[in-house]
Amino acid sequence: MREALRVAHALGNRFEGLSLVPYLCPARVPTIGYGTVWKPDGTRVTEDHPPITKETAEAWLQHQLQTECLPTAVRMTPALVGDEPAIGAVADFIYNLGASRYRASTLRHRLNTKNWAEAQYEINRWTRGGGRVLRGLQLRRAAEAKYLP
Repeated sequence: MREALRVAHALGNRFEGLSLVPYLCPARVPTIGYGTVWKPDGTRVTEDHPPITKETAEAWLQHQLQTECLPTAVRMTPALVGDEPAIGAVADFIYNLGASRYRASTLRHRLNTKNWAEAQYEINRWTRGGGRVLRGLQLRRAAEAKYLP
């Protein structure tokens, strides 16, 4: 899973951006680091969270990708097993939007039925944050789509 982790980490670093102090993401959720909402100890980030270091932000991103996002991507998308770059892209999608949204998505269904053309279409539909289309999400979904079969 080394390649899957590399892809997911690169996408997360590129599109999450880095903030060493807490901020409200477009969905109005307290966030820190590279989009961290839940810290590795299971506690939620708050607006009052003290600043963190870049090293801490990297460690938290890596931890969430390895312990949650990649295993979830593999478990929920068995059709992609063996295609590490695609698993990495799905893990980044899960990191950004959460496992529950992915679980219920048409994207997941299209991937598991190997309907690759429709999967490309579906991933590019997930571009809204805070009720509006965000250019950053359009770019992120296009980058993830490049790794799909």
